[in-house]
Amino acid sequence: MKIAVRYYSKTGNTKKLADAIAKVAGVKAETVDVKIDEDIDILFLGSSVYAAGIDPKIKEFIETLSPKVKKVVNFSTAAILKSTYGQVSKLLVDRKIQVEPREYHCRGSFSLLHKGHPDAKDISNVEKFTREILG
Repeated sequence: MKIAVRYYSKTGNTKKLADAIAKVAGVKAETVDVKIDEDIDILFLGSSVYAAGIDPKIKEFIETLSPKVKKVVNFSTAAILKSTYGQVSKLLVDRKIQVEPREYHCRGSFSLLHKGHPDAKDISNVEKFTREILG
C-alpha cells in the first residue's frame, strides 16, 4: 500500500500531527508544496483553521490532486472550530477523490488558548488513529 502525508501548518501544530502519522506509516511528512505525481492509496492531509477557513495553500494543493490519489484521510488542528473536514471533503469530492469518513482533529494552541496542544496525549491518539486507518 502506497501512503503519503502532506500538511500545511503556520504554527507547527499540524506539523506535529503530520510527523506522528508519518512515523507510524513509515513515510516522510512533507508540506503541501511537494506535489503528488504518483499513484497513492492513502493520503493523510493535514490542515488548520485560520479565520474560520482552511488556508488557500490547502485549496491550491487539492486542486493539483487527481484520482491517482485513491483516498484522503483528513487530520487537523484548530483553536476554536472543531475540524476542517467539511471544507476539505467538499473540495475533494468535487475532484472525485474519495474521503475517509473518519478523521483526526485536536485543539491547537493559539495565543493563550489550548496552551501546549497538541500535547503527548494528542500525539498518542493520532498514532492510534493512524494504525486504525492502516489496519
